[in-house]
Amino acid sequence: MRQIAVLPYRFGGPGMDGPTEILLITSRGTGRWVIPKGNPLNGLPRHASAAIEAEEEAGVIGAVCPTPIGSYQYRKRRPNGASVMLDVEVFPLAVTRELDEWKEQNERERRWFAFYEAAKVVDEADLQALIRSFGDTGFRAVARSSGVAVNIAEKTGVSQMFAWFQRLLPKQGNFFDLFESHASTLAAGAEALARLLQGGEGMADHIQEIVEREHDADAITREVLQTVRRTFLTPFDRSAITDLIASMDDAIDEMQKTAGAVDLYDVREFYPEMRDIAGIIVDAARLTVEALPLLRNISANGARLHELTERLVRMEGHADEIHAAGLKRLFREHGETNTIHFMIARELYSHLERVVDRFEDVANEIDGLVIDHA
Repeated sequence: MRQIAVLPYRFGGPGMDGPTEILLITSRGTGRWVIPKGNPLNGLPRHASAAIEAEEEAGVIGAVCPTPIGSYQYRKRRPNGASVMLDVEVFPLAVTRELDEWKEQNERERRWFAFYEAAKVVDEADLQALIRSFGDTGFRAVARSSGVAVNIAEKTGVSQMFAWFQRLLPKQGNFFDLFESHASTLAAGAEALARLLQGGEGMADHIQEIVEREHDADAITREVLQTVRRTFLTPFDRSAITDLIASMDDAIDEMQKTAGAVDLYDVREFYPEMRDIAGIIVDAARLTVEALPLLRNISANGARLHELTERLVRMEGHADEIHAAGLKRLFREHGETNTIHFMIARELYSHLERVVDRFEDVANEIDGLVIDHA
């Protein structure tokens, strides 16, 4: 038997650069910590059904990515005494709003956990592993390079007693800090875009935030380009550095263009396929946030980086399918009867698709670094 679930998460801090947290709820029967889950609803895609479960059970709304992150199994006891195995497909949900009142608020407790805490309190071993693989805790720690001399020692077997050699090397610049700051800006812009495409009140504020985040990203990109020019020794090839930051900047540029089109044409309602692509964009930004710190020590993190970039590429293919389905429905409903509406919506679809394409470019640039340096 199959069920669907969401793994609700959020980035900490106003700059979206704090630790990532997982939302868990208690089960009604045993009080165990679980994630929102239930049976698929007839007539709805599986990820949309999972989002409804999140709203009813946990009182959270957000951008759900239609590409699942995995599955886990657990046993459920039926009223007749039978204990049956259930397979649960899990979709990531970037929480954008927590409701003060929701359907099951008197039947459950909800609480935010750090990744390692969330993995400890759930009972199912498969779910524990899924949470750990989803989170960036641990990867950030191992990503921190201990210095050029240490890397030399690891690769050559030379003792770390020669760490003083590092002081003789020219300064490498703060590229890694800038990459990670840009990734955090991407995540913040992606969440603002997801909130915008949910419609309702506050759309002007979401548009303004996207514009501001894009300006922040531009400033970081300029700093990277200036640092490349004035730094003698860079951690990677100079063209690889500029190509990586350019692909990241192109992604948030397309987010800003999407918001600009929404503002220009005063769009107030959005198709489900648009929100699905936005969900993919948010999860692509999350993967980028995890991947960039790992570049500090590519040789140790090459396998994980490859896993992340493979997922980004798969998500881009899924977004292409959603984009095609959305355009087909748009043409069927408005292609002949409302040409202006068709053209505006098609422009929004194009911008959203290009955002995901740019994240695939980021994945390709990272893959290139892994091939060259791992």
